[in-house]
Parts: sequence; C-alpha cells; structure tokens
Amino acid sequence: MSTTTLEKELIIEPAAIRAWAEGRMIFIELTDSRIIGFPADRFKRLKEASDEQLKKVKARLNGFALRWEEIDEDITVPGILAGNFELSPS
Repeated sequence: MSTTTLEKELIIEPAAIRAWAEGRMIFIELTDSRIIGFPADRFKRLKEASDEQLKKVKARLNGFALRWEEIDEDITVPGILAGNFELSPS
C-alpha cells in the first residue's frame, strides 16, 4: 500500500502590525515587512477628519482592520491592499 501526501499551499494575507498617520497620509507596516501608505482623502470619513483625529488610528482584529474610534470608522487591511477606496484621487 502506498501513501501519497498532498501538500496544500498556505497563503497568508499580510496584516498590519502597526498603523500611524503623518499629516493627511495613513501608513501601515505589514507582517511581510512592507510599509504602505494611502491618502486619508480616499475615504469619506477620513477626508472629513482633523489631522489630530487621523493620528488616533489603531490596528484591530489581529491586524486585519484599522479603527478610528472617535470618528467611528473601520477600514479593512485586505481592502486597502486591493485598492478598494471610496473616493477617487483628487
């Protein structure tokens, strides 16, 4: 009797290990060592937020979401990586 081992390719999506704002840009450092940034103005609530409110970003849900408690906004990290923004570039 022979035994065949099937190996599954495990794909792990990168998650945020930290998030921060500099001016009107939001940055995230990912588990795969990349650092990416996007303009806050690509999301309606972030566009309306003050610079001080933007600085209060937190990585949540094991790094798969960004949260701004004060403005009640959540954005998924996979959505950001896929380029799913609410507003077009200005």
